[in-house]
Amino acid sequence: MAKKKNLSETSIITSLIENSYLFQGLNQEELSSFLPPESLTKEKLFSNRPVFTAFLPDENLDSLYIILEGGPVIVRSNPLDRIISITYGGGCFGMRSLPFSYGLASKSFPSLVEAYKTTYITKIPLNTLQQIYDRFDIVRDRYAKLFELREKFAYHLLNCSTYPPQAVAALLRSLIYQERELQSQPNEKGIYTFDLSVEVIAKACQLNQRTVEQVLKGMQKEGLITLDKENDTSDDIIYILKPEELKEVYSSTRDKVSWWPLK
Repeated sequence: MAKKKNLSETSIITSLIENSYLFQGLNQEELSSFLPPESLTKEKLFSNRPVFTAFLPDENLDSLYIILEGGPVIVRSNPLDRIISITYGGGCFGMRSLPFSYGLASKSFPSLVEAYKTTYITKIPLNTLQQIYDRFDIVRDRYAKLFELREKFAYHLLNCSTYPPQAVAALLRSLIYQERELQSQPNEKGIYTFDLSVEVIAKACQLNQRTVEQVLKGMQKEGLITLDKENDTSDDIIYILKPEELKEVYSSTRDKVSWWPLK
């Protein structure tokens, strides 16, 4: 989550061009011909409120959701209530429920899409998205990348074994890969920053919250991460200090992490 300008400081169209992965770097005048500034509205999604249910049979969305600020937005699967997708500011969601492009072939079982924390979004209508998609090669490439990242996020979660250090490291590595590919992180010091609660980690890794807390303490003691409990806006900030060294934990199997006390 790289530092972005507050949305109140800029227009929505400018925010899309500066901060949104899908539209970043496009010519403002040309993009405005498809998205007149007066047609864009900023909507607030309240925390812990469902947004929609993805993958319902014969039901499609009519707009793509772009996250302007806040979040994350999560996707929960049933019946295990497992979190299978986490999207931060600059990203978007809903593309797999649009009857368009790769969404026509991207089907799964019904899953609840929820704003885990207060999130501000804008919607791009399907017909407008199609016009932009046809006009800009870079948008087509990035749109394809979004589907690729969803699959690779799921791949990382498949590697969440029952061994807690590996499970948590798998989730962190999935987020590192995702945000790096979206060009949102790391910062100039190579540090990744995530608003990531213990509850979200637990539901993504299928661990209990107490176990997650112990893993995070171990990672912090080893200097892999640090936790920011003094942050003014959230008590869930995690700084990834050594993303490459997390690979060793991610690839570990039972009894292979010296700092984990339970064998």
